[in-house]
Formats: sequence, structure tokens, C-alpha cells
Amino acid sequence: MIMQDIEQLLIKGREALETGEFAEAVRLFRQAEEVSPDLAEIHEVLGEALAELGRAAEARRHLEKAVALDPENLDARYALGDLCFEEGQAKKALSIYQAILDRAPEEADAWVSCGLVHFHQEDMERAESCYLKALAIDSESVFALNSLGDVYYAQDRAEEAVAQYRRVVEIDPEDAQAHYNLAEICYDIGDLALAESECREVLRLDPTFSFVYMTLGNLSLDREQPRQALDWFQKFLLHERSSSAKDIRDEVAAVVAGLKEELGREG
Repeated sequence: MIMQDIEQLLIKGREALETGEFAEAVRLFRQAEEVSPDLAEIHEVLGEALAELGRAAEARRHLEKAVALDPENLDARYALGDLCFEEGQAKKALSIYQAILDRAPEEADAWVSCGLVHFHQEDMERAESCYLKALAIDSESVFALNSLGDVYYAQDRAEEAVAQYRRVVEIDPEDAQAHYNLAEICYDIGDLALAESECREVLRLDPTFSFVYMTLGNLSLDREQPRQALDWFQKFLLHERSSSAKDIRDEVAAVVAGLKEELGREG
């Protein structure tokens, strides 16, 4: 098999990865790996596909190999850091993101990723500092603006949070995350109509955005529409598969069971 054939396997594998056919992506990337086991790009995408399948240990090995084979491959470093973060290894993730900054100080996304670790650790001051550093590099980073909005929201600075999210929508009207963030704030302040409108926009932009289904389920419960709520919550469970969301999945599954029992009695 020549390099052109390997490239075709990578193209087809990436297409499968983008369309959610993760097992097929792994199969194609494995074929490429058999022919060229020392190509960093193969280990990077194989690691990403395995991570999507929840096979974290295998994914980590391939991502680490990608970094070892090509230390300048920042995408592989990001993927490795994100995997460690999702697996609860905050300290390791932070060191990986910092290593990216050591190599490329102008990587705004690395600052945001560092901030996300601090945010998860409830260190809002450090998280905000990281996001502001990212924005000093790229003032229109929607990743940084959304994340900064989250910090402000967590600190009960709702107006400042909304300003960040609205700024994102100005920059990129099709940023589903910003619309979802606005939906969450509207829901919390009791503006259910606007919350639903923002949720519908999220679904239009990205039907796989799992958490919007949970918000719509909560909206339906508030409106005393249990059958609609059940449908939304079941869609959340269908779309949300990440290991980091296990606790939330368990909570929603319990709500689904309760709704089924309640509706069964009514029927």
C-alpha cells in the first residue's frame, strides 16, 4: 500500500469520525496504522476515535505516541489534554496545556483550556485570568468569550455573562454554545419563552447538542407537560454518551423512570 492509499484511508476515516461512525473510523485508521505505524497523524486520529468510543486507555496510548512521534503536533497535545481532563486528571491536563503554551505562547485556546481546568476546580479567579489572557491574544475567540461568560454566571454576575454570550452571537450567529448559554440564563431568571426560543435555535444549529434536550425537558416539566418532558429527557440520554456526564445521565434516567411510572398510572 502506497502513501496515496494511506491518505485515502485517513480521509475516509475522518469522514466517518465527523459523521459519528466511530467504530468504522477506528477500523480505517487501524488499516493505515498497520502500513505506517510511525506516522503521528494516524495515532492522533485513532486516539480521537477511540476516545469517542469511550476506550480512554487505548486512546491515551495512541495520543501519547502521536506526541512522542511529532512533538510539534499541537492538535495531538490538545486531544491528549482534553482526554485527561474528561477522565478527571486535572493536574495532568493542566501540564499538557501548559506545555502547549511553552511551545506556542500565542495559542489562545491553550489559555482557555487551562481556564476550564481551574473553573472545574472552582478557582474562578484563575479561570478568569486565563480567559482574559486568551482574549488579549484573540479578542474574538468565541471559546474564550463563552468561557468567560460561564465564570461571570457562576459568580452571579448575570449581566456581564449575558454580555459575553451576546458578543459571541454577534461574532458568530451560528455558535450553538452561546445560544445555549443564553437559554440557561433565561431559564434561571424565569423567562421560559425566551429560553425555549434559544433552545430551538441550538437544535437548529446542532441537533446533537445533548444538554439542550435536558433544558427543554426541564422547561416542559415547569409547564406541566410530562409527556413532552419524557421525550426530551430520553433524547438527552440518547445523545449524551460521555463518561464525564455519567452522574447527570443517572439523574436524568431516574427522572425518566419516574415519569414513565407516573404516566403509566394516568394511562
